[in-house]
Amino acid sequence: MSAEFQYGGQAVIEGVMMRGRASRAVAVRAPDGQIVVDKKPLNSITGRHPWLKKPFLRGVVALVESLLLGLEALNFSANQALGEEEELRPWETFLTMALAFGLAVVLFVVLPTGAAHLLKKQVPGVFWQNMLEGALRLAVFVLYILIIARLPDIRRVFQYHGAEHKVINAYEAGRPLAVESVRPFTTFHPRCGTSFILIVLVLSIFLFATLGHQVLWWRVLSRVLLLPVLAGVSYELLKLSARYSASPLAALLLVPGRWLQGLTTAEPDESQIEVAITALQAVLQESEDIAHAGQTG
Repeated sequence: MSAEFQYGGQAVIEGVMMRGRASRAVAVRAPDGQIVVDKKPLNSITGRHPWLKKPFLRGVVALVESLLLGLEALNFSANQALGEEEELRPWETFLTMALAFGLAVVLFVVLPTGAAHLLKKQVPGVFWQNMLEGALRLAVFVLYILIIARLPDIRRVFQYHGAEHKVINAYEAGRPLAVESVRPFTTFHPRCGTSFILIVLVLSIFLFATLGHQVLWWRVLSRVLLLPVLAGVSYELLKLSARYSASPLAALLLVPGRWLQGLTTAEPDESQIEVAITALQAVLQESEDIAHAGQTG
């Protein structure tokens, strides 16, 4: 396997999205049992503006593009699950995503920040108040994962998440993309977005702890405004830990991410692995075409 490009993706409703060099593919198990594939070019902004590939900037770009791709893939998978007669209208999709974003802000910004502000008389010093806020944010996130993991539909998404990791691990190990070859691989992957979120949460504890005393409204707003900084630094740390995952230090740093992925992934069945393989094969075809063109051009 060539190490020039690192494939990745995400789980969606009854399926998996994989991102390749120049396109992304979503494979979904339709209600009739067939696998439906939707493949589109990426058109990344970094292709038009190479300076955005520089360290720290690329993390912010990757986060924004991943969110947009993820929302598009989720919308496609939801429509496949609902059927043609019940497809989500654009305004319904927008409203759903706006509510999801609002809930995330309330749960992971307003709630821990407000709680730490209310407890400032019981916690001496601004530094420790901010440390408490970060610890509360991390606790809310883990509790949120534990709660939604009990929902059957989310459990299936976590299984597809595990299938995505297994397929990527098998590909990177040079194994054939067949169910029997993929099945033995682990559901853990060091480049997982779950690990990225955990790095963001941990870094936020130390970054926000240095900000000093703030009034409540600015304290909440500053957390949102500093997200690009956290994303840029966290992306570089994730790439670094994945590149040197064999070293003892990196392995130690990956332990929290491995534990958290144990909550957001589940062992998939063979049909789910098949869907993930289909998604990856769709974007691998373009790599084969590029390689063939290079050899014959």
